[in-house]
Amino acid sequence: MSIDVNNESGTEVDEQAILDIARYALARMRIHPLSELSVIVVDADAMEQLHIQWMDLPGPTDVMSFPMDELRPPSKDDDEPPQGLLGDIVLCPEVAAKQGADAETRHTMDEELQLLTVHGVLHLLGYDHEEPDEKAEMFGLQAAIVDGWRAEKGLTGPSPAPTVS
Repeated sequence: MSIDVNNESGTEVDEQAILDIARYALARMRIHPLSELSVIVVDADAMEQLHIQWMDLPGPTDVMSFPMDELRPPSKDDDEPPQGLLGDIVLCPEVAAKQGADAETRHTMDEELQLLTVHGVLHLLGYDHEEPDEKAEMFGLQAAIVDGWRAEKGLTGPSPAPTVS
């Protein structure tokens, strides 16, 4: 799995954890090990520009995903998943810090960025949360991936509750 993390935000973030949880999520979703992903961490101004340009919505957001090859998790019958370019995930630590502090289960900016990374991966794989049934499926899968990664890493305490907008 080729995953690049590029921090352009000026904020110190746990890039290794972002890389690790992205790799874990992609493996869990059975994405081809030669697929490629890019994660970019930006400041609030850059995120706001992207949010306006691509979503026509004001203000910065927490995470945006830009799929490339529209890869999907393989079905159980598929012998080999296809490989390709997954796309880009853009994260904003300023928004993540606020969401983590405001969440029902308070958590750190880095924990929120880990959750947002998984959220972004799932969006790249075609998951969405516009409809209630889609939201239940996506957020359930997101929680299972974050919980599995945290357990594998020996991290204790509650996982961050979904605060993704």
